[in-house]
Amino acid sequence: MHAVLALETSCDESAAAVLRRHADGRIEVLASRIASQVEEHARWGGVVPEIASRRHVEALPGLVEAVVDEAGLALGQLDAIAATITPGLAGALMVASVTGRTLAALHHRPFLGIHHLEGHLASVMLGDAPPQAPYLVLLVSGGHTELILVAADGGMKRLGRSHDDAAGEAFDKVARLLGLGYPGGPAIQAVAEKGDATRFRLPKGRISLPGGGFHPYDFSFSGLKTAMLRTVETLRQSADPLPLADLAASFEQVVADVLVQRSIRCAEDHGVDQLVMVGGVAANRRLRRCMLERAQDRSIAVSIAPLAFCTDNAAMIGAAALLRLAQTTGSTSLESGVAARWPLDQAHALYAADPPF
Repeated sequence: MHAVLALETSCDESAAAVLRRHADGRIEVLASRIASQVEEHARWGGVVPEIASRRHVEALPGLVEAVVDEAGLALGQLDAIAATITPGLAGALMVASVTGRTLAALHHRPFLGIHHLEGHLASVMLGDAPPQAPYLVLLVSGGHTELILVAADGGMKRLGRSHDDAAGEAFDKVARLLGLGYPGGPAIQAVAEKGDATRFRLPKGRISLPGGGFHPYDFSFSGLKTAMLRTVETLRQSADPLPLADLAASFEQVVADVLVQRSIRCAEDHGVDQLVMVGGVAANRRLRRCMLERAQDRSIAVSIAPLAFCTDNAAMIGAAALLRLAQTTGSTSLESGVAARWPLDQAHALYAADPPF
């Protein structure tokens, strides 16, 4: 049985959590706290990195104290301390990294630097019925839209990706275009509930292959954003108010269609009958409903990260750390820094004797 303290400050959520992994493999969240900065960044229409870093410095010590007290474990009783060290905003990442390494040194605990995307992948393990590898993961968030095959031995291979904006970024930009709030995902979802998703025909962006045809699993949302812009410009030439509900519903539906269709095709082409969906956009109700309905028609089982752990949080980082401890991966050097970008398939390098950054 292992227990860890996990920290997350990769973007605009300050978070801390304490988790325990039982002998049967079940992961229990003993305490989890998040300090959101959404309202502050909403004034600027997006995340301001310098503000995010300052707020992390202010919030993280209190969060750590709160989760440790709630969990009823002293820091010296933990098996490891974990923190996100890549990818993300470099200044923001430094807050959790420095805090985690300092606590690890003070309490003589191993430090585990966690890849943020590996944390998202591990978030599905916090549900009641976690999947058994191999399975295909649709990771769909504000900064990432990827299809990742998780092998039985824990290996990860990316099979599809977005070539421009991630789906979450597209939601934010279209919400701004429609005059809705930030973050865009919840704002569009709220308006779209009463809209007609078939009113506007919008493109399902595809990526051309050099030899002709299209990549079967990759994504592109730039054409969809341009189509929304032109549609809105045309509608504004009329004296009638914008049909916000129909625009939002049509946009939300085409994003869901693209994500679901390519995910299912990728799973079938690779002989995988389990599909996992994680990340902030996985909280979208239309996407969840479409994925469950269409996967069932194809005899594909679907596991979705619990709603509370879809967006950035420290519990998912702790889950990834517990899985690493179970694999006896080793620890991360206290000399390690942070990196704004690092490939997921190179996450094992974070535990090498000589840190990669």
